[in-house]
Amino acid sequence: MNTRPFGKTGLEFPSIIFGSSALGNLFKSYTKAEKKQILKEAFNQTHPFTVFDTAGKYGAGLALEVLGEFLIEEGIPKENVIITNKLGWTRIPLTTPEPLFEPNIWKGIGNDAVQKISYEGILECFEKDNALLQGYVPQLISLHDPDEYLDKANSEEEREALWKDVLGAFTAMKELKDQGKVKGVGVGAKDWEIIKAIYQRVPLDYVMIANSLSLINHPPELMKFVDLLRKDEVGIILAAIFQSGFLTGEDFFDYKRLDPDDAEDQKKIQWRKKFFEVCKAYGVDPFHACIQFSLMIPGVTSIALSVNQPALVKKNLIASESSLPEGFWQELKDKSLISGFPNI
Repeated sequence: MNTRPFGKTGLEFPSIIFGSSALGNLFKSYTKAEKKQILKEAFNQTHPFTVFDTAGKYGAGLALEVLGEFLIEEGIPKENVIITNKLGWTRIPLTTPEPLFEPNIWKGIGNDAVQKISYEGILECFEKDNALLQGYVPQLISLHDPDEYLDKANSEEEREALWKDVLGAFTAMKELKDQGKVKGVGVGAKDWEIIKAIYQRVPLDYVMIANSLSLINHPPELMKFVDLLRKDEVGIILAAIFQSGFLTGEDFFDYKRLDPDDAEDQKKIQWRKKFFEVCKAYGVDPFHACIQFSLMIPGVTSIALSVNQPALVKKNLIASESSLPEGFWQELKDKSLISGFPNI
């Protein structure tokens, strides 16, 4: 397994790290046996260590619970697993027929969750999440979806107050790092401009950019910011590189079902049609193109891929290590499907 330094954290990261939303029953309830097969395959295919990205939000802590239980049962040495945990949500008892924190997203879970973005809230999330991991402590922690938190504001005054909460959360995480409890502090968000705004206020060891940077969407302003992070030796993880499965043929884009009658959605659909035609001409699987495009971006160390079936583990790893023909990228450029990147 090829690895690269992950920013200044002192850790080495592989090209693929494993997301854990399926462990929390995202969109579907998976059996414990199915989840453990996925986890076993992840360890079987990666050596000498395996990296997982998780969050207290996933299934209201279920993903953390399943991961911790598996690691204990299998007797996985702590040096053989790296965990990045996104903080900001914590488990609470379920008092309604269905969880209220993200309706219709998480299936078959027995708890609810509440957002806790503040100095005290982050410390609470850290302790409760670690308890679910049963002795396995994350080496890296990040603030989860501060963009969505800030979007709750109905006025400039409210937004400023929420910003104080966000900055307080980072103060708490920095203290955890200073105490030697974690090796690095970061942020994970869908709105890259909020990541940039945070980076202008707070030193970060790493970032996770979700939904914003992919083969279909790589604006020059974002690429410039990524290059700044690279120069500053900030670790970069990309997530949601398939845009909720749209780039591989699904009907959703960023978790929303596409409307064929909407002009913007129609543009996306037409883009994908042309993209698939080029893929077919070169015998390239669309998912493979998405993975390779992401890993070719200077500064990107890893991509986080959620896996909901064991067979996808090896498939994704092979795609991460298999480059594609220069002619394929050139044709995508010639058809204006991608910008001047990658340089070939």
